[in-house]
Amino acid sequence: MAQTLPSIVSGEGGLARYLEEIRRFPMLQPQEEYMLAKRYQEHEDTGAAHKLVTSHLRLVAKIAMGYRGYGLPIGEVISEGNVGLMQAVKKFEPERGFRLATYAMWWIKASIQEYILRSWSLVKMGTTANQKRLFFNLRKVKGKIQALDEGDLKPDQITEIATRLNVSEEEVVSMNRRLSGDASLNAPIRATEGESGEWQDWLVDDHDSQEDVLIEQDELESRRALLTDAMSVLNDRERRIFEARRLEEDPLTLEDLSTEFGISRERVRQIEVRAFEKVQDAVKAAAKRQAQALRTIEAQPAM
Repeated sequence: MAQTLPSIVSGEGGLARYLEEIRRFPMLQPQEEYMLAKRYQEHEDTGAAHKLVTSHLRLVAKIAMGYRGYGLPIGEVISEGNVGLMQAVKKFEPERGFRLATYAMWWIKASIQEYILRSWSLVKMGTTANQKRLFFNLRKVKGKIQALDEGDLKPDQITEIATRLNVSEEEVVSMNRRLSGDASLNAPIRATEGESGEWQDWLVDDHDSQEDVLIEQDELESRRALLTDAMSVLNDRERRIFEARRLEEDPLTLEDLSTEFGISRERVRQIEVRAFEKVQDAVKAAAKRQAQALRTIEAQPAM
């Protein structure tokens, strides 16, 4: 991955040129992506890694655009997302049967969020888990309840957001005022060669064909089935702890589960780790069986 990536020059024109440049990198077909990932995994082929990274730069840009409202240069946000993407490529295991985009999305978001947290002082955003959740989810919830007006929220909107995110109404009001500097999607932007337009014209929106959508849905169902089957190796207590700690949107604490089962927090942690390892091994085994079955089918002579 020593080859350089396109750089983002400061300013709106620089971002527009960057978005135009990364559109030129071709998207990869599943089999091509698999072979490139295997080449990097087995031979540390940096050329293969570079193709994997550049083919997913549009994904990074699309995710980064969702973090425009934190008062940080969007170019730096995209750059941090690219760092997460490169980490994902290094750790990607194609034999598990998942697409790189599905795996990389979590690394990209984590890298961007860590950058935002480093850039915002803890005095500004608070230190509790609930306050951090408020920090990253306020705009999303505002969109769901159609609280899109500029300025302060209405009392009923404040109450609903506080309830949804499990924070105080005062925290909602304070955070909303701190994050009130969102840029409009209709703000003008000057592109290359004298062209002009609005921010929304440059948002990455690579709509998949109906065939691709069906393939993605099939992959999602396949992953869910793999996970469900893998979890059958767990006993009731392991399953409860695994689901509560790894699958819930708001994971329970070790303290909560230690009280529920009457065991120490360290014992809960040990059970969680062991359950995760068992599920991971079961998923790997199932993915290998699927890959072997696919190779067997492909090796059969055509009728």
